[in-house]
Amino acid sequence: MFLTRAPVCLLTLIMCGSPAIAQTNWPQFRGADSRGVASAAKLPDRWSATENVAWKTDIPGRGWSSPIVWGDRVFLTTVINSGKSEEPKKGLYFGGDRPKPSDAVHQWKVICLDLKSGAVRWERQVHEGQPQTPIHLKSSYASETPVTDGERVYCCFGNVGVFCFDLDGKEIWKHMLKPQATRFGWGTAASPVLHRDRLYLVNDNDQDSYLLALDAKTGEQVWRTSRDEKSNWATPFVWQTAQRTEIVTPGTGRVRSYDLDGKLLWSLKGMSSITIAMPYEHNGLLYVSSGYVMDLTKPLYAIRPGAVGDISLKAGETANEFIAWSQPKAGPYNPSTLIVNDRLYVLYDRGLVSCFQARDGKELFNSQRLPNGRAFTSSPWAHAGKVVFLNEDGVTFVLKAGDQFEVLHTNELAADGMCMATPAIAGDRLLIRTSARVYCIQSTAAAAARPAIDRIERDSAAAAQ
Repeated sequence: MFLTRAPVCLLTLIMCGSPAIAQTNWPQFRGADSRGVASAAKLPDRWSATENVAWKTDIPGRGWSSPIVWGDRVFLTTVINSGKSEEPKKGLYFGGDRPKPSDAVHQWKVICLDLKSGAVRWERQVHEGQPQTPIHLKSSYASETPVTDGERVYCCFGNVGVFCFDLDGKEIWKHMLKPQATRFGWGTAASPVLHRDRLYLVNDNDQDSYLLALDAKTGEQVWRTSRDEKSNWATPFVWQTAQRTEIVTPGTGRVRSYDLDGKLLWSLKGMSSITIAMPYEHNGLLYVSSGYVMDLTKPLYAIRPGAVGDISLKAGETANEFIAWSQPKAGPYNPSTLIVNDRLYVLYDRGLVSCFQARDGKELFNSQRLPNGRAFTSSPWAHAGKVVFLNEDGVTFVLKAGDQFEVLHTNELAADGMCMATPAIAGDRLLIRTSARVYCIQSTAAAAARPAIDRIERDSAAAAQ
């Protein structure tokens, strides 16, 4: 590693005070550890459609997958409708179901952008035809976020297939998926996750739910475990502890965790009727949530490692041997939760924010309203002691991370369609995807200094080889 050879002054320039240069990569949904936190990132606090915008690139079609980043490449997916797409409304509402798929021809595509300029480095079409299944009016046929290991990028399009490319756009393999009906025809959204030489995918639907393990190099099925579940949209989490590595899969019926061979380790009953948020780990505890807005039960759990069997809470309990604490009515619906400085923030779709102590679940503040916040779908992120929320109108609310609810300021991308994708962070750059384009947010000063820093990084990497 070149870091051990570089002089101190060089490290300071490269890392800008960061404890880990690896944060320049954002390889999957919510980053490498699935938490959405980049505490060392030197990001601007303020931006607009023109201020602190390093570049913006129009993206054809529609996709709510998040961008991911490896090195100087940005990867994302989209699906282009050759007909006319119905414009969705913002916010939560009934009536977005569309029981029949479109009869227009669609094109499913993977796109790679240059991180520094926003130029399209390559574009690959993986499928063309009429959709076999419908989606919710607000959803897209490209809602699953890709994942990369730095050698290959893996892109899942639910009810179509998983497609693997090298970083230069050469297709390595594909694994087709049988179309399955989802609840109310809402479509799919759970992203694949990668661990060592295997790619894991949860497909919870109304016909044949399963957890699938694929060989990351070949795309061949390693194993497939059936799940007694109906439709869910939560991305699984690979949880590595001192005891073992396991695959945590939230579900409406039960949260289930499997070993790396697909055998059930433990389960937890007591979720809301729709499960979307992604689990993650912090300081040894696993955090799982589920909060459909029409349910009375909207749980948030903190789970200890090493669980076995059924760990469900009994009536009246909020903790047991393996559940460190729980809040029965605190879970969010669409956004995942976020932990910063041992404070767990919950963003609710209609613009309310709650905060709890991550270690014991003690409430710090409850259901504070973001001014004119309205509708939120994307998950929050954090950096440098700030918590950030992006709503569907493209307005970003920047909060001070603390025990009190304090909005520092807001940023607007003006009238730029809809924002539902969760942003990505790459070093000193923030990537925000709207329904029309991708914005690269970077401070003007950082952008001016970047060429010199890039040159130093290249020279240092070459010296290490």
